Amino acid sequence: MEVRYANDYQAIAHTFADYNTGWIPYVGTNNAVEKADYLYPALGLAEEAGEVAGKYAKAIRDCNGKIDEVRRKKILKELGDVCWFVAELATLLGADLSDVMTDNLYKLKSRKERGVIHGSGDNR
Repeated sequence: MEVRYANDYQAIAHTFADYNTGWIPYVGTNNAVEKADYLYPALGLAEEAGEVAGKYAKAIRDCNGKIDEVRRKKILKELGDVCWFVAELATLLGADLSDVMTDNLYKLKSRKERGVIHGSGDNR
């Protein structure tokens, strides 16, 4: 299965969503309120991002930050899990993943043009 477009990935990834935490909050999309069980994917995203960071931390601790091919493959596998959770959250929020990605690029472009690519805070 090969995916070249973000929205294709998002649609296929959602077919693997098989969870129910039992706690389903409401979210608003397009002036409507819908039930969305985003707790699991939100926490799962944090966990998988932590696993990516952990692989780098162990590379620093164990081999002076060197990323060999074995470690590289493990990191890429975890990045795939990060992608799934990001796509699932976008789906639950009623957004196309390509739009999320495009909006992010425009935000970064604006920050670069204004000389505020470095720093912190969302509104810079």
